[in-house]
Amino acid sequence: MSRPTAATPLIPRALNAFPGSSLLWRTGALLAAAGIIAGAFGSHGLQKREGITPEKLHAWQTASSYAIYNGLGLLLVSLHPRFAVHRFAGPAIAVGSILFSGSIVTLILAKDRFRWLGPVTPIGGSILIAGYVALAL
Repeated sequence: MSRPTAATPLIPRALNAFPGSSLLWRTGALLAAAGIIAGAFGSHGLQKREGITPEKLHAWQTASSYAIYNGLGLLLVSLHPRFAVHRFAGPAIAVGSILFSGSIVTLILAKDRFRWLGPVTPIGGSILIAGYVALAL
């Protein structure tokens, strides 16, 4: 086995042959980055906005943490030889996480305009759970 160099890809070439593994990798990386950015904004900028209560800050922290956790989960799924090609699990984790975290963030920032997103949060959470359960089956 050869030693890795600076030119060694993060995703082994064999995994690039799996359809969707690079998309899952990129989605996971972007989701984790979005969660980190949202968490930083919540800690430094959100508190200064009018109408932000401790409950809203806690919900924001939950949304950003879940985005990070699920982004990391997608990174791991994309590297697994069997799960990287699973037709349901990876996409469900990605879509569920975006719906769950995204709806919470949107409701905190503009609840009056996007009140209809309230039911999207538990739907996103259910899709997210289904994605992880699919990995166990």
